[in-house]
Amino acid sequence: MTTFITKEVIDNLDKKIIKFLSKNGRMSFAEIANNLDVTEKTVRTRYNNMVENDIIEVVGVVNPITLGIKAAAIIQLKVAPQHIDQIIEELKKVPFIRYITSTSGEYQLLAQLNMRDYEELGETIKIIHRIPNITTTNVIIQMDIYKNTFEFI
Repeated sequence: MTTFITKEVIDNLDKKIIKFLSKNGRMSFAEIANNLDVTEKTVRTRYNNMVENDIIEVVGVVNPITLGIKAAAIIQLKVAPQHIDQIIEELKKVPFIRYITSTSGEYQLLAQLNMRDYEELGETIKIIHRIPNITTTNVIIQMDIYKNTFEFI
């Protein structure tokens, strides 16, 4: 199970650096430094520290529509509790599942899927239904996306 506690406490300057990188991951340290009225070395040092301590990870984010990925769904899964770890490992093998989390409430797991079309969605749901010890699923088709952001600060 993943714990969501940061290894390091970040201060306001770190948060401001993260905010700039969230908007433009390619922004130079010099430009960030200029906006924050600190030295480039300060920004570089802070950035490297946050990367080394797994506080931030700067990656390229692809617009899925440009890759032909036009269908999305969220699947809630009721599972036999004693088999949850085994089910998570099986779900990780399903190619179109991009996100898996444990949840409170009626359903123990939630998976988010992205694929090219609804035919692939149907085939993926059949694969998920063949995983032992998943007792019930609730498939929620995502119709339109109104907000999708990576800005957490």
